[in-house]
Amino acid sequence: MSESADLSGLRVVVTGATSGLGAAMAAALLEAGATVAMAARPGPRLDEAVAQRTQRGLAAQAMALDVRDPTSVDTAAKALLSRWGNLDMVVNNAGIGMRTVNPRFFDDPRPFFEVSPEGFMAVVATNLTGYFLVARAFAAVFVEQHQGRFVNISMNHETMRRRGFVPYGPSRAGAESLSLIMTEDLRPYGIAVNILLPGGATDTGMIPDGLADAARRSLLPPEVMGPPAVFLASAEAEGVTGERIVAKDFDAWLADFRSRARTGT
Repeated sequence: MSESADLSGLRVVVTGATSGLGAAMAAALLEAGATVAMAARPGPRLDEAVAQRTQRGLAAQAMALDVRDPTSVDTAAKALLSRWGNLDMVVNNAGIGMRTVNPRFFDDPRPFFEVSPEGFMAVVATNLTGYFLVARAFAAVFVEQHQGRFVNISMNHETMRRRGFVPYGPSRAGAESLSLIMTEDLRPYGIAVNILLPGGATDTGMIPDGLADAARRSLLPPEVMGPPAVFLASAEAEGVTGERIVAKDFDAWLADFRSRARTGT
């Protein structure tokens, strides 16, 4: 299974790594032996998240940055690369959700024209511009190495057209377009770009309070992202690029991938 892949010696950056999907992916990568720079805004939350992992003997390191700030991203990336020398994978995950503009977006969706410009720009700055800034900061070292992998986290296409989902839907649609163009721009250099999404609403801080018990029970656990994240960092994923992997269907995707690899199709 991909979950048991040995990632010893690999160095990975995960943004938004202190909670939700980011924390789950960082945990899975660390457990598989990777050294993980847990990237998030500086503060006690980041310090505590890293300390919890290092106390268990896992190779977690803090990477303080604000993905919305080009200077913060560039400074943090240069400092990390100066310390590490090289890098194997970047997981673009840092994001904010609909509850930042409408705390009741599940039971009381509001039309786009009621979203404030400030709320719209804050979500896009984090979920789309943040992906661009982080990818831009690390692409140069990947190009120089002629190897490296990006994993950009996304959501279901339904979320991109659902009533009341501005600005979250457009921000994720933009990130998918960015990912597809990154794939082609980086293909000549042997650098992989893949999209990973849970495949449904997940039980994270993006979900509003007061959700009905039945609805909450239907949420996916954040840990669903662990196995595909480990696979995408593994030797088995060498050459895999341009894929859109749905985490809840990962076992079926992986079986098909391995079948195609065996038959050369």
